Amino acid sequence: MKFLQRILASVKPNFEKGGRFEKFHPAFEALETFLFVPGQTTAHGVHVRDAMDLKRTMMTVIIALVPTLLFGMWNVGYQHHLAYGMDASLMDNFWFGCWKVLPIIVVSYAAGLGVEFVFSILRGHPVSEGYLVTGLLIPLTLPVTVPLWMVALAAIFCTLLGKEIFGGTGMNFMNPALLARVFLFFAFPAYMSGDIWTDLSPEAGQAIVDGYSGATNLVAFDANYHALPSAGDMFWGFEQGSIGETSTAACLIGALILILSGVGSWQVIVSCFAGALLMGLLLNGMAPADVPNHAMHTPAYYHWLMGGFAFGAVYMATDPVTAAQTERGKWIYGLLIGAFTVVLRVFNPAYPEGMMLSILLLNVFAPLIDHIVVEQHIKKRLNRA
Repeated sequence: MKFLQRILASVKPNFEKGGRFEKFHPAFEALETFLFVPGQTTAHGVHVRDAMDLKRTMMTVIIALVPTLLFGMWNVGYQHHLAYGMDASLMDNFWFGCWKVLPIIVVSYAAGLGVEFVFSILRGHPVSEGYLVTGLLIPLTLPVTVPLWMVALAAIFCTLLGKEIFGGTGMNFMNPALLARVFLFFAFPAYMSGDIWTDLSPEAGQAIVDGYSGATNLVAFDANYHALPSAGDMFWGFEQGSIGETSTAACLIGALILILSGVGSWQVIVSCFAGALLMGLLLNGMAPADVPNHAMHTPAYYHWLMGGFAFGAVYMATDPVTAAQTERGKWIYGLLIGAFTVVLRVFNPAYPEGMMLSILLLNVFAPLIDHIVVEQHIKKRLNRA
């Protein structure tokens, strides 16, 4: 590491004020602070001394995402070999998925960070670490069959129009990774409909698969919820779907990491699950008895296991920038996300992944929720006086 430090120290004067590459100082600083802890501290103004800075927060979230990433890679290979009727070992499945998922991650980071670096140079402000998480969240919310140029387009869209245009990290009012997912969902519905999300690349010595079918659970349950896999299979994630969203178990491991580290709000996570369960139970009670296959009959807890519900509740809804900030507001925010998700899934099958749209909707209303909570608190204290 000292070798790298010496190299950076030798070229650093070129990027400082008066140097040949002064205007590229934000890009150099981003690389330097990514590799090593900054050598300076805040010199002016009141500030809080805390070891949990933005970089550590982002790295904690990335660590929490690792279980979903690893399982997603394995599941990509598992679904591929299952389509070919091939028996494959755990490592065979994982390595196949790894080589399919890694290019998507690389393209996501390259495109999004490229926009970040351009804006930092043009505006002369440091590159923030916010995209470290967004760059990984985007691939995990996409199917492995997505073309790489779409990944790049989505990363550029969410970074440019979802964050930088509002002032950068911490100023966005919607979750950037979800904006990327929504952008692709509406711009390229044929690729994001969820009909066949299994990589069918031809295997050596195997016939090309040309008749494989299998919709994701969110597409299938509206017609007949009895056709869904077992609750156990959905909990562990042995199903088609987005790369990182199929395994509820992996998401819960990530939730535990976020909660124990204090990075993720347990109130938001718990209330999301509670809102979905309560709305599911309500719809079960209102389900028409003469239509036994109606989606309203779907067991309420199934909504926890289908699609990206757990992934959204753990990693998206808890985004500290776009979520509610007050304690009571977090409960209201999460309950509404869970409830709206179930309503959208059951009554609007054109948008099966209701979690995605529900989180974005409540991102918009989060400031209003906090405002109402604060105003009620003020009125209560004034009445006591």
